Amino acid sequence: MINTQTLARPYAKAAFEFASAGGQTESWSGMLNLAAIAVEVPEVAEFLKNPRLTSEEKVKTLVDALGDYIDEAFRNFVNALGEYDRLLVLPTVRTLFEDLKAEADKTIDVEVQTAYELSAEQLQTLAAALSKRLDRTVNPQQVVNPALIGGLLIRAGDVVVDGSVRGKLSQLAESLKS
Repeated sequence: MINTQTLARPYAKAAFEFASAGGQTESWSGMLNLAAIAVEVPEVAEFLKNPRLTSEEKVKTLVDALGDYIDEAFRNFVNALGEYDRLLVLPTVRTLFEDLKAEADKTIDVEVQTAYELSAEQLQTLAAALSKRLDRTVNPQQVVNPALIGGLLIRAGDVVVDGSVRGKLSQLAESLKS
């Protein structure tokens, strides 16, 4: 079975290029999000998997469900996905589109796990330091995880910085075993 990332990548790239050329990345982001949410509804997913329905029927039903929230260009995009039976990869297309958008905007979502809630000032200071280090605008999302005991665990894409007490204790235990 082929990977959904592989199937979705050319569609996400085409959608992003089209949206960027027209200065519509925000609106396309919203339309992709709406379509992806619709496709993730179990009843809709089952409907789209029905082999007795034609691709035109599936596309028409999905487009009708999205209604006035999508424009003509996006309808054509959904039609292209439906023509090749790729409607179910819309959630992956959305994710890849958002990755391309973040790359172009030089932004990155960063998960900051802390043992205790940080103040807005502390979070802003951390975001500024990370922005300088990563050369991107950082959107910090704080997650309180008491199991860390103290310190921070930062996830920025595939970069992980573990400055937590739990992490340090794990490193110490590992070095003692060696």
